[in-house]
Amino acid sequence: MNIEFIVMWGGFILASYAVVGNDAIQTLGTFISSNEKRPWYILWLFASVVLTITLVYGWHTSFSGNMPGDVSYERLTRYPLPDPLAWYYLLPPLVLLTITRFGIPVSTSFMVLTFFNPENLGSMMFKSVSGYFVAFGAAVIVYLIVTNLLEKKFMERPLYGLNKTIWSIFQVLSTGFLWSMWLIQDFANIYVYLPRSLSLNELIASLVIILIMLGFIFSARGGKIQEIVKVKTNTTDIRSATIIDLTYGIILYYFKELNNVPMSTTWVFIGLLAGRELAVRWRLGKLDGSAWRNVLLDLGKVSLGLFISIALVYIIRAVA
Repeated sequence: MNIEFIVMWGGFILASYAVVGNDAIQTLGTFISSNEKRPWYILWLFASVVLTITLVYGWHTSFSGNMPGDVSYERLTRYPLPDPLAWYYLLPPLVLLTITRFGIPVSTSFMVLTFFNPENLGSMMFKSVSGYFVAFGAAVIVYLIVTNLLEKKFMERPLYGLNKTIWSIFQVLSTGFLWSMWLIQDFANIYVYLPRSLSLNELIASLVIILIMLGFIFSARGGKIQEIVKVKTNTTDIRSATIIDLTYGIILYYFKELNNVPMSTTWVFIGLLAGRELAVRWRLGKLDGSAWRNVLLDLGKVSLGLFISIALVYIIRAVA
């Protein structure tokens, strides 16, 4: 067992936990919040099935394209595996894990991918920041329309009986769609450590590792980053969570089809929640300073995360 093999799989394991622990809550946070009474392993099983299908499908279809055995949906075409893969490539996910402990929504895309190829930072940053404003604008429009029609009724009328069953089915479908769109964007952040052409054994081994990491996150009910979701208005309602997930999924689908440049989905997530929070509170006549403070605080956190990510990447590269 040589050092390169250790760095490859060690980096993959660290990146898996860092990415799933920090970013997965963007897509699964509302799902976890609105299903707090369900056993965590049921939620984990659902997420695992969708993840497995998305991963295996991407790997299978890649054999008809330019990168056979690729699971990143061609998002790693500009990020070749370094030769040799030195020990210091383990540092970005290690730092990421440390920062995540403080609840700062650091961008794993900027932290990990930029370390492998700094030349693509500009295009990734432009696409990510654009994602914030697109999501913010879309959320404002959607929730100015649906708040009085739906959200106000959701808060006034508890969900029970047949309606609860129907909305639970809608939520499963919308969450599954969103989760798959997010995975297509973020598989690159994890699989950047492994060969661009995976064998079947490597695919299975990597899948098992990711599912284990996902299990840790579900058993902890999301961890620190989940607090960003919980403080937003009515996100624990299954009906509200369904609308959030569907809106977010459509936005990610748009950016998926736009080009194969990796992006930070963290910015899209924060923009969506910010636009929703302001629109809902304005419609309900509850838009006050605290709402703006929460929105600016989240934006400040993600901006700080971006700054820290980029700064640490260049510091680590300079020192290593």
